Amino acid sequence: MNKTPHWAQMEERSVIWGMRFLLRVYLLFGRAVLQLFLYPVVIYYWLTNRQARQASRIYLDRLAAFAPSLKLRGSLLWSYRHFISFANALIDKLAAWSGALSRADIQYYGREPLIATIRSGQGVVLLGSHLGNLEVCRVIADFDKTIRINVLVHTKHAEKFNRLLGQTSDNSRLNLLQVTEISAATSLLLSEKIACGELVIITADRTPVGNRQRIGKADFLGAEAMFPQGPFILAALLKCPVYTVFCLKQQDQHVIYFDHFSDLLKLPRKYREAEMQKAIQQYAERLQAYCLKAPLQWFNFFDFWRV
Repeated sequence: MNKTPHWAQMEERSVIWGMRFLLRVYLLFGRAVLQLFLYPVVIYYWLTNRQARQASRIYLDRLAAFAPSLKLRGSLLWSYRHFISFANALIDKLAAWSGALSRADIQYYGREPLIATIRSGQGVVLLGSHLGNLEVCRVIADFDKTIRINVLVHTKHAEKFNRLLGQTSDNSRLNLLQVTEISAATSLLLSEKIACGELVIITADRTPVGNRQRIGKADFLGAEAMFPQGPFILAALLKCPVYTVFCLKQQDQHVIYFDHFSDLLKLPRKYREAEMQKAIQQYAERLQAYCLKAPLQWFNFFDFWRV
C-alpha cells in the first residue's frame, strides 16, 4: 500500500529562484503583468498535480457538507477557483515582501490589546495558519518600528528567504527561523526573543516534519484531523500570552484578526494530554470559524483528514 507523502515532501521545487523571478516581474511591471505570468503557471500546476487538485476537492467537499450555506462544491470548477485564489495570494505575498502595502491596504481587529502587551515589554506567541496570507503581518513591523517579528518556518530555504527579503526592503525587524523540530535550543532562542518583548509567529495547522509522534487529533469541519502538538508545547514553555492571527483578503483589503487564546498556556504533567487536547481543539475551532469566513483562502494542498 502506497503511503501518502508528508506535506513537507510536496513543497514547491526551486522555490527561491521562482519567487525571485516573480518578485522582479512584480517590481518592474506591477500586478497586472505579473498575473499574465502567474495565472498560466498556476493553471498548469492545477492540471498536472493530481494530488494537490484532489486534496483541494476533498477540502471543498468537507466545507460543502459542513456549511451548505456557503453554496460551494468539491467540483473541478471550484477547485480551479481555489487555485486561482492561491495565485492571487502569491501576488499579495510579493506585495508584502516588497513593502508595497500601505496603511490603507490593511485593516485590523484586536490589534490594540496585542500592541499594549508588547509595549509593556512582554513578548507574545502568535499561532498562525495557512489560511489567508500570513506574510502580510510583516507590515506590523513597518507601521510600528518598535516591533520585531520572528516567524518559525519549516522550509530549509529560510536563510535564502531572509536574504531575498533583505534585497527588497528594510526587513531588519522580520526574521525567518528555520525549525524542523521544536528542540531545547529552539526553546532557549525563542525565550530570549520573548524576554526582549518580540513577537514569535508559528503556524499550527501542519504536522511536524521530523517527529510524527507529536501530533494530536481534533474535530475540524466535521471530521477528525491531525494537528501538531509542537506549537502548543512551545507556547507553554515560553510562559507568555498567546494569540491567534489570521490575515484574510476581504473586499480587496487585507484584514488581520488578532484573537486572545491564552494568558499563559499550561500543560501540567498530570493532565498534560487532556490539556493538550483541549488547546488543540480550541485552535481547530478557531481555524474552522475563519475558514468559513474565507473558504477559498486555506492553502493546505494535501489530504488534511488522512489520520
